[in-house]
Amino acid sequence: MAAARDEYLIARVDLTPVDGPAPTDLPAETSCRILTDGKAGDLVQCLGVAGALGLRPDARVLRPRPPWSWLAPRGPVDPREGAGRPEGPLAAPYPDIAIASGRRAVPYLRALKRASGERTFTVFLKDPRIGSRAADIVWVPQHDRLRGPNVVVTLTSPHRVTARALASARETPDVRLSTLPFPRVAMIVGGPSAHAPMTEADVARLAGVARSLVAEGHGLMVTTSRRTPPTLKTVLRAVVDGAADRCFLWEGEGENPYVGMLALAQAIVVTGDSVNMMGEAAATGAPIHIVEAGDPHGKVARFVDALVGRGAACRWAGRLQSFSYEPIDATPVIAGEIARRYRAHRLGQT
Repeated sequence: MAAARDEYLIARVDLTPVDGPAPTDLPAETSCRILTDGKAGDLVQCLGVAGALGLRPDARVLRPRPPWSWLAPRGPVDPREGAGRPEGPLAAPYPDIAIASGRRAVPYLRALKRASGERTFTVFLKDPRIGSRAADIVWVPQHDRLRGPNVVVTLTSPHRVTARALASARETPDVRLSTLPFPRVAMIVGGPSAHAPMTEADVARLAGVARSLVAEGHGLMVTTSRRTPPTLKTVLRAVVDGAADRCFLWEGEGENPYVGMLALAQAIVVTGDSVNMMGEAAATGAPIHIVEAGDPHGKVARFVDALVGRGAACRWAGRLQSFSYEPIDATPVIAGEIARRYRAHRLGQT
């Protein structure tokens, strides 16, 4: 049975809440399960909410086979992963709270609700594409269209870059970053997506941004993602190697310095392809400079407009700009509303 359970448990993820117990007044024994298909963006959001609730979640990855994966979010779960399957994603004992994200997770969250006899309080992050009835409470970012009495709406997405995590990174800075000269600039680089394509011209533009920051004498801290084109990674490596005493590039080796980069940055340059990355940058209060790729459109473009309108960001215009704003972190707001509605749910069962 242990081997089967390991098939679904997400490995190498620290499920301990970043900040310890959260001020949501949930009982210490409250159990929580996370359901995703393993996509990093979905998992990070779920972990952020669970951590803000002060919970230690049991995170499970879903692996529905065709045709069940094709039918999500409206279809049934893969029978191989259905309720009653020992150690599967829907196995008993059922959690007090289940948090899910991603299209493929919708049928599983609803099935878990039924299997628990309606006892499990269900939370879905982002638009489930079948309306707000998909869960007891649904969170969506402001740039999504879904609204309803059980829908929580915030500007930025939930994440794990908390105020305490940032403060800790400043108090005990990463030695790979603390020796870089001031002012320090964090350059957070993503890659092409459905809403934000990335052309060869965009790669050249981003390389030019990095070169200009180095030429101006800034301490440059660069991190790429799994979506970053190899050509861009190669160019960024050349820029950093050319000024090794003033630059640092993280390419996946050693401890991830991402939070440290955000914490120590006097300014942040981020590609405009990821709502998560831009939202995490907004938690710092440092000026955000968004480098958009291609012809941005849809949800991501609406989010960038909202972030600029809030005074937290500007579009890259060839140089760093100086401005200030109050850090934006929606995670505790989302967690607080989940806790409030969960307590009401529990009262209704007694």
